Amino acid sequence: MTVDWGHVFAGRVAGMGASEIRELLKLLERPEIISFAGGIPDPDFFPTAAIARAYEKIFQSNAGAGGALQYTISEGYTPLREWICAYMGRHGIQAGLDEVLVTSGSQQALEFVGKLLIGPGEAVAVTRPTYLGALQAFSPYEPRYLSVPGDAEGPDLVALEAALEQKPKFFYMVPDFQNPNGTTITLARREAILDLCAKHGVPVVEDAAYTELRYDGERVPPLAALDAARNGGKLTNVIFCGSFSKTMVPAFRVGWINGPAEVINRLVLMKQAGDLHTSTINQIVLHDVVSQIFDTHLRHLRTKYKERRDAMLSALEQFAPEGVRWTKPEGGMFVWIELPEGTDGVALLARAIQEANVAFVPGSAFHADRSGKNTLRLSFSNNNPERIREGIRRLCGLLETVAA
Repeated sequence: MTVDWGHVFAGRVAGMGASEIRELLKLLERPEIISFAGGIPDPDFFPTAAIARAYEKIFQSNAGAGGALQYTISEGYTPLREWICAYMGRHGIQAGLDEVLVTSGSQQALEFVGKLLIGPGEAVAVTRPTYLGALQAFSPYEPRYLSVPGDAEGPDLVALEAALEQKPKFFYMVPDFQNPNGTTITLARREAILDLCAKHGVPVVEDAAYTELRYDGERVPPLAALDAARNGGKLTNVIFCGSFSKTMVPAFRVGWINGPAEVINRLVLMKQAGDLHTSTINQIVLHDVVSQIFDTHLRHLRTKYKERRDAMLSALEQFAPEGVRWTKPEGGMFVWIELPEGTDGVALLARAIQEANVAFVPGSAFHADRSGKNTLRLSFSNNNPERIREGIRRLCGLLETVAA
């Protein structure tokens, strides 16, 4: 008798699904495809020289190499956590070492938050649209999603309060240059969100993966900083998830969570049970690199990615047919396209690959209720301006047939 694995799997497995983005990344192996799909950094911008020097320092010292290749504490490499505390301090948050946990990328941070806070059938509030990876991280814990629509300034406050009245376990959002639609929540809307969440006793989970990639306009304080300002400099109602994947390199898989000590203490136990700790050598190398070049490297990234953002917006202005609308992000990696009602982004993707050699992510992937079928996410981060222009020209030629 053979095992019926479908019967053996835990019930929560039913909530797990393949990532449209992970599947689309396979297209990057086909050189004829111009891919606007994955929100990934351009490897040409990785600080490889600084990374190589950091590794060389480690292996020139026998003692250093031994420590770098050994187990470390689950909380994370202490000098890196100290750097993170100083970074948070620059943004108005007084973070102590006991309030910071290093994670294997911010994706693990989201998964841990889901494990810590969500029980089967409990409500979770998310924006509509929201980050697909967050839905994947939370869904195995069997939540009931409350999708909050919004406008160019952020989540709709009436809709948010209606959701908060249902007592969700938390409200998750990407406030800066949101993945997927590129919008940034205004300061006034952030303050109002914190007011409503405090009123209803609902914590905020702030995903800050793109915060440092601002190209235009004035920086808006993180929700974490606004929360800290209300509470003597300490995080009280916000869990902040940071990442080095978009600003340094994704392969290190280093992110962090900053939150109240009682939250971090529980998350450390999950880290111990999950993977013991994030790679020691990666943390040591990353600490060396960010200590040396963080600010100068960010200036370089902002210049380069701004050129690409501008190239995509300019090409859309020139080639997009009537009936097509798009966001104009001040930073990040994404432009959000809205097509006429009735358009199916999934069907359009199949045609775009076959007829135009262009890829994108259908917008329905970013909706907990799988709505938004007439929307698309385009990433401008991993193609040079000339290739972006050509890809948009091809895509818009195809859109002529659906927007007519």
